[in-house]
Amino acid sequence: MNDTVDLAPHRFAGLVAPAVDRTFVAGMRAGRDAGGAEVSQRYGGPRATGFLVDLRTRLAVPGGTVEADGFAAVTRYRDPAACRRALDRHVAHGMIHRGADGAITATERGLAFLDELWQVHARATGELWAGHADRVLRLVEALGRVLAYALVLADDDGDVAAGGAFAAMAPPHEPDGTPPGVLLLNRLGTLRHHRADAHTAAWTAAGHTATSIVDLASGPERLAIELETDRRAAGPYVVLTAEERLTMLADLAALPG
Repeated sequence: MNDTVDLAPHRFAGLVAPAVDRTFVAGMRAGRDAGGAEVSQRYGGPRATGFLVDLRTRLAVPGGTVEADGFAAVTRYRDPAACRRALDRHVAHGMIHRGADGAITATERGLAFLDELWQVHARATGELWAGHADRVLRLVEALGRVLAYALVLADDDGDVAAGGAFAAMAPPHEPDGTPPGVLLLNRLGTLRHHRADAHTAAWTAAGHTATSIVDLASGPERLAIELETDRRAAGPYVVLTAEERLTMLADLAALPG
């Protein structure tokens, strides 16, 4: 396609972010309601499984590890002491192993939980997005290219937070046979980490902390940070033509949820 639509990457980054959030949250909610909550309870409930769900696309690989700095980036807006206590409970339930350096891996019991959760997400997304197979496949393909290029940029891209959440969580775990709905759900989740790192880089450059940016009211300063976030998050979208960007927005808007 010719790049004839006026939808530059930085403009697209701002427009697509809420659509990504809406679709991802809808998929996760569908998984919870379709049996995810019951599976969690059998393993000890959120006190035992919460961070396994959050970090599932890295920890689902046997031996897959989230390093301490990556965990800190993923949880940057949460209280560190509360996160440590939550991890202590996960360890006590036998769901994760935490090394002396703070690195996190799933235990055999944790992997069993994630395997069941994968099946729930496959069923839930299949039902949620039934009748939209073409849209789901188109989004999966486009997001795959976006994430692949984001990984290329990650090594030397000063526009996102180096060593941040995206580096900890990308690429998502995609074993052979992963259903398209699960691919879409997890690629959307991984892309959200890329924007989160871009946002962190933007508010850090503006002199804020994770606490102060949460408390910052709407106004010119907040708007400037959001626009800078869009600029920093835009890099991976250059692999899509402007018409493909427009199609992605339309496909995300059309999916139920």
